[in-house]
Order: sequence, then C-alpha cells, then structure tokens
Amino acid sequence: MNRDEVWQAIDHERSSLADLLDDLSDREWEVASLCSGWRVRDVAAHLTLAQMGVAQVARELLKARGDINRMLHDTAIRQAEIPLHEISALLRGMVGTRRKAPGGQPLLDILVHGQDLAIPLGRDRPMPVRAAAFSATRLWNLGWPFTMGWSFRARQELNGLELAATDCSWSVGHGQRVEGSIAAILLLLNGRMAALSSLSGPGMAELRVRLSPATQP
Repeated sequence: MNRDEVWQAIDHERSSLADLLDDLSDREWEVASLCSGWRVRDVAAHLTLAQMGVAQVARELLKARGDINRMLHDTAIRQAEIPLHEISALLRGMVGTRRKAPGGQPLLDILVHGQDLAIPLGRDRPMPVRAAAFSATRLWNLGWPFTMGWSFRARQELNGLELAATDCSWSVGHGQRVEGSIAAILLLLNGRMAALSSLSGPGMAELRVRLSPATQP
C-alpha cells in the first residue's frame, strides 16, 4: 500500500467506526473492551487523541513521569469523560486529515482498536484484508523506539512459530505453524487472546502457553 492508500484506509475505518459508536447504547459504552482495564468508551476516546502534537505529547509524558503506558491510559480516561456523542464526532472529524501523533501508527491502531470494541459487543466489524496484511507486516518489523507502549512484542514473544494467513499470501517466522485469517493474526501480533479461537495448526499448544491475557492500548 502506498501512502495515499494507507490514509484512504484510515479514513474509511474511522468513518465506519464512528458510525458504529453512534449506534451504541449507554450500557454498551461501559462494556469492558479487549484492552485489559479499558472500557469501550476509553478505547474510543483514545482513538480521538491520535493527532496529538509533539508539545502535547511531551506535556502528557511529563505528567506520567515518562511512562508511556501510563500516559496513554491517563489521557484516554480523561478524554472519555466528554459527552459520548462528542467522541464519535471527534473521530469522524479526523477523516480527511493526515496529522498523527509522534511515532503513531494510525492504521494499525484503528484496525486493532476497532476489534477491541466490536468483539466484546458482539458487533460484526470485518477487517479489510489488504490493510490488515500491511499492518501485520509493519508491526512485525517495528523496532525500538516505535514499540514503546506495546507490552506484547510480537517477534520476541512468537519466536519459533510460523504465522500464516489463510485468506491472503502472508507469512512470517519459522517453526510450528499457526494459521488463520490475517485479521486474527493481526490481533495475535497485538497480544489479543480473542484471536486464539480463530487460529489453528500444530503450533497452537505452544502459542497458548506463551500468550498472556494482558494486552495494551
């Protein structure tokens, strides 16, 4: 995917997720997401902060004493206190812009967090195969400092396994095979336990031992 295609995919995902948020009941906003300790409203609010500038990020990191995971959590919780309809409006208002926070991965974030919201709610949210494959490759190849904020580091955690998509030509790693849709693999690369039910292969026993229930925003 070239730069224009990536941003087109981001715009589509933001717009469709805003539509989903508009349809949520008050109860659904409070449902626990796939991100441990984060409600649906917290994850949605986090996505509206994807365009923070350098100065704002620096201020928030200072408040969090340099802990990026604490910063992500605290900013999301504060943002989640705004009226619910404003969260979807803010997300929709980002469509068409190409701003991103320093070191941000907006396509990866919107794809994975869209599932973090939809899966616990029982909402069907198909993940575009090409965008998912692009994001899976990007995540697999990310190194420090771009992996700051990820508690699950895919290459280290999944070393010795081969991951292969069944709906496109995509594979990484060597060892016992784990296969499934590229959407499920992308969730796996982000440490989401929910991916396990959609994966199969001889490497599954080993994978279950390695994959922690903890996940990150």
